Amino acid sequence: MIAGTDNAAPAPVTLVTGGTFGLGLGICVELARRGHRVLAFGLAQRQVSSTAEGFEVLRRAADEAGVAGRIDVLEADVSRAADVQRVVDHALARHGRIDGLVNNAAIGPLGTVLDTAPETFARILEVNVQGVYLTCRAVIPIMKAQGGGSIVNIGSGAGYGKPNMAAYAASKGAVLALSAAMAYDHFHDHIRVNVAIPGGGGIVSGMSVGRFGGDEALFRSRSHPGTAAGRTANGTDLANAVAFLLSGEAATISGTVLDVGCFAHQGGPVPPKP
Repeated sequence: MIAGTDNAAPAPVTLVTGGTFGLGLGICVELARRGHRVLAFGLAQRQVSSTAEGFEVLRRAADEAGVAGRIDVLEADVSRAADVQRVVDHALARHGRIDGLVNNAAIGPLGTVLDTAPETFARILEVNVQGVYLTCRAVIPIMKAQGGGSIVNIGSGAGYGKPNMAAYAASKGAVLALSAAMAYDHFHDHIRVNVAIPGGGGIVSGMSVGRFGGDEALFRSRSHPGTAAGRTANGTDLANAVAFLLSGEAATISGTVLDVGCFAHQGGPVPPKP
């Protein structure tokens, strides 16, 4: 059980990679609303296949939600060990502990192996896989010394293979395998490692829209199966699932894939409504 699950415990301290825009922003605001002390970090400049740029969107959202005082915003590259360590050091200096880690940072340009340049393939793996490795490697010893913690890695249905997503699919498949391995390795350290997959198609995020050149209307015009709720999933849906996996309510859950949408981890998507 992580800190913050009863009235006597301090507020949980949670790091969120790629937390400054899109789905990560939604996760940060919801966690802060639930009482977490959040350290959100990412890059200020726009990345490939994304519309994210700058940190003002997160700051405005935090202000509007009344949680600005609970979110620290830092610029750091998740694929660089020194940057990750700087964020961890900041968290320890400010709060003295780290209870949760959400690995959300990712890039995902479309393409087959034939039209994905080697440097693009390498960068996708650096951010999407090496980033998870580096943050976990920096945080797990701290959690172990504290007696436990919770890690949630944001996956994708592409991790089981999707067309025209060769490099991105490879990276998200690696995240699934790495998460399961870490769940085994740190079971007796009371460190839980789970995966949340934003599914349902049509979930509006910086990456999804970025794949369509930043044209949100064009993205929305595509056919999407949605969810059992009768609508597409959104950032709040994913944030609710992440908050649950981080909480003491999920104290016995590790090594699990939680699909927030339409069975993306079971061979989806759901077929169109007849």
